[in-house]
Amino acid sequence: MILVIGEMLIDIFPDYQRMGGAPFNFAFHLKKLGFPVRLISRVGDDRHGHALLAMAEQNGFDPADIQIDSRHPTGTVQVTLDAAGVPRFDICQHVAYDYLSLDPDVLSGIDDATMTYFGSLLQRTDTACRQVTQLLSRQRGRGTHFCDINMRFPHVNPHAVAESLNYADMLKLNEEELEKITQRFDGPMDGDGALSWLMRTFDIQHIALTRGGQGSTFAWSGGVIHRPATEARAIVDTVGAGDGYAAILAAGYIRQLAWDATVEAASRFAGRICQIAGAVPDDDAFYNDFRDIFKGD
Repeated sequence: MILVIGEMLIDIFPDYQRMGGAPFNFAFHLKKLGFPVRLISRVGDDRHGHALLAMAEQNGFDPADIQIDSRHPTGTVQVTLDAAGVPRFDICQHVAYDYLSLDPDVLSGIDDATMTYFGSLLQRTDTACRQVTQLLSRQRGRGTHFCDINMRFPHVNPHAVAESLNYADMLKLNEEELEKITQRFDGPMDGDGALSWLMRTFDIQHIALTRGGQGSTFAWSGGVIHRPATEARAIVDTVGAGDGYAAILAAGYIRQLAWDATVEAASRFAGRICQIAGAVPDDDAFYNDFRDIFKGD
């Protein structure tokens, strides 16, 4: 079972709204690819929350894992796009997912995941950071920790970033986030050298660096893969492309596929995400070209 903890929210674009949040996007893709996934999140008792809960249930997630908050609203993000479809995010604070409970007495079985996905936006408060850290500490040695750093300033808790790096077995980040981390921890700034430094300093086994239109770099003990971006026929927006990339990396890791094939598939999948509005597709046929790659025995 893959455990995903974090935000479900509504992305509000100038002309439409879409359901999103990096953990939700990641979990949604893996569920559609046929993996067993538990999504632990929290929404408000409002129309956005009811819509998210209904969508989660319709797509095979256990509604009991989605907490309902009667005091705080569902998370929302105002999204503006530049001419190239690259988003700018205005993220609301003091929303339901900021108060997500990871109490093991309430959420049975969450310590037994084969992989746990977590990010840093959920941990923007000290209370949430403490809960995530306690969960990861209980799990240590019993599963893989996949960290997707999401340093959306000013929603960054430096302590949470440090803790996340310390617990990560797999890490996904972008160039801006890599620069901020190397500056904070006095690491090198020379590309592949920075990734090697991160792996050594924080004992991370696999790192994926997404570089937008310049493609991506994947580093592990066996070497480094530089992959150019897959050209999208018509970019609608780039929202969620990195989340899709992360989901394919996780799928390849779980199925023990070769990393060069996995990174190639991740790049193609991210390119496909750029051709739709928002981060997840409406049509399950979107996944047809990828299901055969990751089908189990």
